[in-house]
Amino acid sequence: MSTLLDAVRAIAPRIRAAADRIEHDRRVPLELVRALTEAGVFQMCVPRTCGGSEVEPAIMIAVLEAIAEADGSAGWSAMIGTTSGVAAAYLPADAAREIYGRADVVTGGVFASQGRAVVVDGGYRVTGRWPFASGCEHCAWLMGGSVVVQNGAARLLPNGMPDSRLMLFPATDARILDTWTVAGLRGTGSHDIAVDDLFVPAARSLSLITDRPRERGPLYAFPVFGLLALGIAAVALGIARRAIDELRSLAAGKTPTGSRRPLAERPVVQAQVAEAEAGLGSARAFTWQAARAEGTLDVRRRALLRLAATHATLAAARAVDLMYHAGGGTSVYATSPLQRQFRDIHVATQHVMVAPPTLEVVGRILLGLDADTSML
Repeated sequence: MSTLLDAVRAIAPRIRAAADRIEHDRRVPLELVRALTEAGVFQMCVPRTCGGSEVEPAIMIAVLEAIAEADGSAGWSAMIGTTSGVAAAYLPADAAREIYGRADVVTGGVFASQGRAVVVDGGYRVTGRWPFASGCEHCAWLMGGSVVVQNGAARLLPNGMPDSRLMLFPATDARILDTWTVAGLRGTGSHDIAVDDLFVPAARSLSLITDRPRERGPLYAFPVFGLLALGIAAVALGIARRAIDELRSLAAGKTPTGSRRPLAERPVVQAQVAEAEAGLGSARAFTWQAARAEGTLDVRRRALLRLAATHATLAAARAVDLMYHAGGGTSVYATSPLQRQFRDIHVATQHVMVAPPTLEVVGRILLGLDADTSML
């Protein structure tokens, strides 16, 4: 862990220095993507059989936190590229090596079933358009969730739901549509991607719901959606950590208008910093506890995992809000990192993996009620 984390920490000052460029260009500079690739960031979830490092979830959290502390958009882009590597554990061995066998490969895509995959000999003809494809401009391979269509109708699973599979294809076969003009996480380049009647071999498709991972390492016994949620939480925790540190630096030197005392000497600011630190620390501890779970997780433990990730993201947003308000008028200027952290964290909270409805599902499980657990 220390080698990878140390490498990322060494890159972090370069990421911080590029923050304005990242936001303006709406993507992470290629030289930083290459630096993170060389450090092994995008290999964290790739199986060792494909040359990846197959780390435990706690290591992934620490690395993504460190990147997001330097810049939220860089952290988010790294999170998507990292967690996408799990697909290699579900693909047939030859396809996994074809796509993930190179140490410099970056993949990404969208799980949501926004495409149609018509069954043909040897595979599928895929048409679709997927929004929120973070980091797509730096990916060699992309993936998109697609409803399988057979004999003119959606193929159904035993529970009556449409059969949806992730379709993997070279990024050069897709169109990137410039749609990412947003409030926060601007530097993630989360544009739409699209393909039209593209043939995808059956070996380049997988289902995270009905398929079982081919690999048997501890990482792949971990719930896939739980792993993604932990990645999002790690980014949120990193953003919040940076916001607290920025406010502390500001408070030491700023004397508010009409006051003779530095901001740091105001009791309300002292209380806000203490509340933010406590909220962030406790949420982080819950997240790390969940990330260290071992073996096959039963429904209750999977629910607690998702609860930890959702709680961490919401607690991080609360911490950033406190720091933004404590900073006063300084926080609103484009030159203040606090305004960027405020915008970034409130885009991160909108992801479905950490959205408030997750609390309802977890609550039903904890109360012994029936609940849809397919996305846990």
